[in-house]
Amino acid sequence: MQAEYRDLDVLVEIQRIDLEILQKKKARGALPQRIEVVKVRKKRDGIAPKLDQVIELQTAKESEITRVEDEDSHLAERQERTQADIEAFASDFRSVESYSRDLDGIVKRRVTLEENLAALKAELDKILAVRKQVEDALALCDKQEETLRAAYKQEDDVLVDQVRTLLAEREQLAQKVPADLLKLYDKTAKKTGGVALGKLEGDTCGVCRTTLEGGRLINVRSQAPLSQCPNCGRLLIIQDEDEA
Repeated sequence: MQAEYRDLDVLVEIQRIDLEILQKKKARGALPQRIEVVKVRKKRDGIAPKLDQVIELQTAKESEITRVEDEDSHLAERQERTQADIEAFASDFRSVESYSRDLDGIVKRRVTLEENLAALKAELDKILAVRKQVEDALALCDKQEETLRAAYKQEDDVLVDQVRTLLAEREQLAQKVPADLLKLYDKTAKKTGGVALGKLEGDTCGVCRTTLEGGRLINVRSQAPLSQCPNCGRLLIIQDEDEA
């Protein structure tokens, strides 16, 4: 492969930058706040359905209370009219007796409704207390996520700025390398997880540690200053004796 040692020195520096960029990107994905945000969201997703259930119970209980209150209001009107009838027919014993029985039934029913209403309101109070607990738990999750996201953004912004700086540095270096050589490096890096370059250390690939023997070693050395590892496919820099 046609290359000059000064070009290879630049490629080595580009590889250093590329690996550092890769490290920064991995660091962004591994920020603890990001992981904690996922946990908080999962917790919130587990709580949210409970709020819907509690609201449904609250709505049903309030409907029961409204029904009882409406019945009591209707009975109150009947009680008032019945009392008026008793007073109007005070001289008619049979009418008074009949209205009195009606009034007695109305009063007893209203007492029962009052007891039912008190029980329903007590149950509603419990439901409302549970709703507040659930809403407080959801609010806490939201606050925790907000705090975590703020901390995440702060650290992430630092990493993003560092990546931008490295990319700018890489761009400057890339201009110093022949286009075809840079293209070969980029293609190899893509295939090899970012580590495209290695050095031939004696008879061994400095990356995959494969020992080259016989004809393979002679062939690789003959392509100095740049060859390719027949095992891992990485570009191998063959140091000449003056450079070694």
